[in-house]
Amino acid sequence: MAEAEEQETGSLEESTDESEEEESEEEPKLKYERLSNGVTEILQKDAASCMTVHDKFLALGTHYGKVYLLDVQGNITQKFDVVQVFGLYSGEEFHETFDCPIKIIAVHPHFVRSSCKQFVTGGKKLLLFERSWMNRWKSAVLHEGEGNIRSVKWRGHLIAWANNMGVKIFDIISKQRITNVPRDDISLRPDMYPCSLCWKDNVTLIIGWGTSVKVCSVKERHASEMRDLPSRYVEIVSQFETEFYISGLAPLCDQLVVLSYVKEISEKTEREYCARPRLDIIQPLSETCEEISSDALTVRGFQENECRDYHLEYSEGESLFYIVSPRDVVVAKERDQDDHIDWLLEKKKYEEALMAAEISQKNIKRHKILDIGLAYINHLVERGDYDIAARKCQKILGKNAALWEYEVYKFKEIGQLKAISSYLPRGDPVLKPLIYEMILHEFLESDYEGFATLIREWPGDLYNNSVIVQAVRDHLKKDSQNKTLLKTLAELYTYDKNYGNALEIYLTLRHKDVFQLIHKHNLFSSIKDKIVLLMDFDSEKAVDMLLDNEDKISIKKVVEELEDRPELQHVYLHKLFKRDHHKGQRYHEKQISLYAEYDRPNLLPFLRDSIHCPLEKALEICQQRNFVEETVYLLSRMGNSRSALKMIMEELHDVDKAIEFAKEQDDGELWEDLILYSIDKPPFITGLLNNIGTHVDPILLIHRIKEGMEIPNLRDSLVKILQDYNLQILLREGCKKILVADSLSLLKKMHRTQMKGVLVDEENICESCLSPILPSDAAKPFSVVVFHCRHMFHKECLPMPSMNSAAQFCNICSAKNRGPGSAILEMKK
Repeated sequence: MAEAEEQETGSLEESTDESEEEESEEEPKLKYERLSNGVTEILQKDAASCMTVHDKFLALGTHYGKVYLLDVQGNITQKFDVVQVFGLYSGEEFHETFDCPIKIIAVHPHFVRSSCKQFVTGGKKLLLFERSWMNRWKSAVLHEGEGNIRSVKWRGHLIAWANNMGVKIFDIISKQRITNVPRDDISLRPDMYPCSLCWKDNVTLIIGWGTSVKVCSVKERHASEMRDLPSRYVEIVSQFETEFYISGLAPLCDQLVVLSYVKEISEKTEREYCARPRLDIIQPLSETCEEISSDALTVRGFQENECRDYHLEYSEGESLFYIVSPRDVVVAKERDQDDHIDWLLEKKKYEEALMAAEISQKNIKRHKILDIGLAYINHLVERGDYDIAARKCQKILGKNAALWEYEVYKFKEIGQLKAISSYLPRGDPVLKPLIYEMILHEFLESDYEGFATLIREWPGDLYNNSVIVQAVRDHLKKDSQNKTLLKTLAELYTYDKNYGNALEIYLTLRHKDVFQLIHKHNLFSSIKDKIVLLMDFDSEKAVDMLLDNEDKISIKKVVEELEDRPELQHVYLHKLFKRDHHKGQRYHEKQISLYAEYDRPNLLPFLRDSIHCPLEKALEICQQRNFVEETVYLLSRMGNSRSALKMIMEELHDVDKAIEFAKEQDDGELWEDLILYSIDKPPFITGLLNNIGTHVDPILLIHRIKEGMEIPNLRDSLVKILQDYNLQILLREGCKKILVADSLSLLKKMHRTQMKGVLVDEENICESCLSPILPSDAAKPFSVVVFHCRHMFHKECLPMPSMNSAAQFCNICSAKNRGPGSAILEMKK
């Protein structure tokens, strides 16, 4: 830490160690300021000796026996010359003149209540004053005989005081003294190194004497242990030593504020001198303590002060601590969020300061998030972290367009427009077009790729498109083949809805986005004369697009445009034929030549699938080009199977193909021609023997084989013929068995069906006379005939059976050719 000035008129400064030259990185916990106004006036004539704090008033005692009532700003509100109990908010007063000096006084914490009108004074003895029922004050000696009483603290029903021998605690309710805590270092003069007391709560007393600190807890004694003992006792829960002499104590949450008197030895003279007092915040532990923070205070005249000259008072609930010395009164406050941010800014920890301000924005009073953020950006720029500074602009500047424009100009001044380009707002807010144009020009001068990226990312309405287009065209005059600039210019034309120019550039560059552009903006009318360019670029995508939009560009128009590029014409017509065999039927004759020239593998499938191509023309082309397979197919399709077979045998010499062809045609004469052609060719005979068995009687072939002709694998072929024959026999027998079994099953089923009874009731009618089948009078005789088809007749309504057959049949079913419906039941009564 920087050394504090030692002059009496110097400013108040903080430090952890006077000898340190570098500032500490730890943030102070407290901040300090001097009480001025009335305090300055008092201490110019007198010296402060003690102080007490209550509510928003301070009572300052001096060496000349005066007591001044001050407000929190240090202004004098009243002055007293004798011991006086004076009501701040009431008219009651108590005046008393004592026969011996009064060292200390303490008032009941609830003195305002009528039942608590009590206070104690300390000098040679400890006196308790309380108001009686007659409204008179009476006094009682609580303790005497152990030297002067220099410290008294009253909390709740407990009074703690310190004399030359130690510390006592008195219970005002039971009127008993409950403990005595002796002082440890009896070598120290109690008048020079007085005891410091403070209550942390109603049952916890903290004692500081010399270099020792004790934390005492007042506890209730169990009834079984009481006997003649007080109802309460004290237990020391923590005790530790400090580095310096203690001048004052005060609680701070679960921590402890300690005012210390410091003596150091000069390195030059090796003599002991009084150093600046220290105010430490420590965390008490059972046998030691942990230092949280430590500040050295430059109070006026600290070189001449002793331990007894310093006092520490505090205001409960406000975390205010008053350091009193003979010539100075310093107020220490807990640092609030504004102070925390001040410290972070002082240490140039701007990011942490910004985060702290955002978290506590409702509590900070002196700082604004925007101001901190702007300071952070300036700091990053000064440090050269331009990208980080630009990125932080998004969060800090938010939607403030004016600040954005200001920062952009700052980045321009330092030549870092590129750094901020990626973070500029593009929607809410929108900056002036000039800002965006300025950045685009910066990239255009030095970075074509970066320029292209911004054009892609930025909406076209952020800047004046015509201005940027002209700038790009000027650059293209110097470098006309620059693909990046050409592509960017096409994008600019697109934003400007100048699709024709954009399409022309895309086609020149063979850019993949050309098809997307056509679809997105429906530019089919613009590409009617650019079909060849599209096909040259990507024939697959071009054909798909043209076929998907036949209503916009007709098949006829496409074929005409591709007339000079038959290879592309074939690609288009082939894809069209795959989609629909009939749409391009007018071009099927043309396609024969195209397939023959550019895609022979697909010629035969085309001939098979097309029903519109002229067979004679196709045969002529195939014969001219000696396409045997295609010629064979065409001959067979035209009915000239014998010529097709002959061509297979003579041109292809492929017996398997010939046999397969004969199987497809299933013509006996064709098999005869195949046998005749193969009879003098042993390999052909072997192929026929292996495959002919299921279509032609093999005996016809075997009888025609000349004796002595050597036929390869004849035995295997004959074995296969026999196996095929046996297989056919087995299949026939199997089929016969299945047929017989099915017939028998169906016969049994029919028999069971016909054996079932048929319900005849009054709802049924005669199919001939249409009257009810049963008579209304059940007593009358009747005769009914029911057929298997479920048709019913009165017997007299049926015609007489013929002479040739005695069986009767249903007239209805016989007339409808459903087969004879023979009678199954004849009912008589």
